Amino acid sequence: MTIDIRSDTVTRPSPAMRRAIAEAEVGDDVLDGDPTTRALEEKVAALLGKERALFFPSGTMANQCAILTHCERGTELYADFGSHINDWELAGAAALAGAQLRTVHGEGPMMDAQALERGFRPPLTGSPRPSLVCLENTHNGAGGLVTPLAGIKAMHDVARNHGCAIHLDGARLWNASAASGTPLRDFAHHADTVMVSFSKGLGAPIGAALVGSEALMERANENRKRLGGVMRQSGIASAGALYGLEHNLGRLHEDHEKATRFASIVDRAIAASVVPPESNIVMIDLTPGLSAHDVVRRVAEHGVRVGVWTPTRVRAVMHLDVTPAQVEQAAEAVLAGLDDAWRALGDTSEWPVIPKR
Repeated sequence: MTIDIRSDTVTRPSPAMRRAIAEAEVGDDVLDGDPTTRALEEKVAALLGKERALFFPSGTMANQCAILTHCERGTELYADFGSHINDWELAGAAALAGAQLRTVHGEGPMMDAQALERGFRPPLTGSPRPSLVCLENTHNGAGGLVTPLAGIKAMHDVARNHGCAIHLDGARLWNASAASGTPLRDFAHHADTVMVSFSKGLGAPIGAALVGSEALMERANENRKRLGGVMRQSGIASAGALYGLEHNLGRLHEDHEKATRFASIVDRAIAASVVPPESNIVMIDLTPGLSAHDVVRRVAEHGVRVGVWTPTRVRAVMHLDVTPAQVEQAAEAVLAGLDDAWRALGDTSEWPVIPKR
């Protein structure tokens, strides 16, 4: 049996979740409202302390809807250089909203308030007007790192000083809350809109939500319709999300513990260094000379699927479908694959070895 830890999106609906989906009460969400979707939206809005939530097929659509809602055409939004909105959404801000994305490079692994402040242009003739700051928590590209509440508030303050709205890509905000002990609503308080995903960590097959004030969500709902995100009997999809929220939110600390154990084993490798995980994502940086594609192929030969993140970085993500015993097995397989790749280089006596963190 192959162990798949490429992402926490590879989970399969449990038998109980499938029953909830099959038995969901549904209605036409466009005409009259779908009762299951409404129940989910009300629950999410309450959890995040916002007036209203909207259900979406995907987090990317919800993020892009937020950008459409906040940004006038020809304005500029700010986001971390390694953010999902910059790296994985196909230049959606430009293609859909007509807004320019200006990336911010922090001195550490991700954007902070000081870097954001430095990123703003002087208000000169010809410079685009800033309209939105996009935050991300946990930060996927940085290895699932958590921005603490004080950091979120500091970036909020910078954004406000420059007249910007704030959107929080909280695809894994569940994990940020579980790891830090900070309530979801406290993180959400410092953003005008927040996106949360149900297919990451919570085990649902589909779905995300966008939350905000009633006025913002009224405008967002218009944009959701333009994007094709308003569905008919959407309770079929939202039932899985609702089940995940009610049954899987409280167990996320287990995935974080799995990540810590996995990292401790893999970090024994000669030719790699593991980024110490703060949540459920483990990034493995390879020594010069090794290829992430080659390492992933070799690990697959040992029965484990991990993902290529960059040419020199491999990603593994713990989730509810991988048991503690499988975590141990997967870690040993990654260790073996790394050793295979290292030995395949031949005489490595002159090769630099990446220092351990």
